[in-house]
Amino acid sequence: MPAGRVATVPPVPEQGATGKVAEVYEDIRRTKGIDAVPNFWRVLATNPDHLELVWGRLKAVMHPEAAGRSSKLAPVTREIIALAVSATNGCAYCVNSHTAALRKLGMDAELLGEVMAVVALFNSTNALADGYQIEPDVLPPAE
Repeated sequence: MPAGRVATVPPVPEQGATGKVAEVYEDIRRTKGIDAVPNFWRVLATNPDHLELVWGRLKAVMHPEAAGRSSKLAPVTREIIALAVSATNGCAYCVNSHTAALRKLGMDAELLGEVMAVVALFNSTNALADGYQIEPDVLPPAE
């Protein structure tokens, strides 16, 4: 990959961002407590409406406290779920991003290894159950 390339489109730099993009960038920095807007958001900013939509969804689910809401899931649990899905989907960018978030929340390498062991286990058992087309017989209670 050529040096400096981060996407198939040029990311929108923070310097000189205006309007909706500048507002979302500021909200990302404030909500996440970071100094620089990550590449993911700078690439989505090539379409300001999409940037606003995706950021709004992510903020509502991953940072409900920033919107004055509460969540039954702790921040570390939300990040573990995000890491598990990212690893399963093979998204290196997201694996790194959510691992960094978990480290910021105090998770050490040993605990990260345990999370990845659970992810790997259930990716394999899910594949077995799906491959054999096993009929579900352990069901949650009906409410």
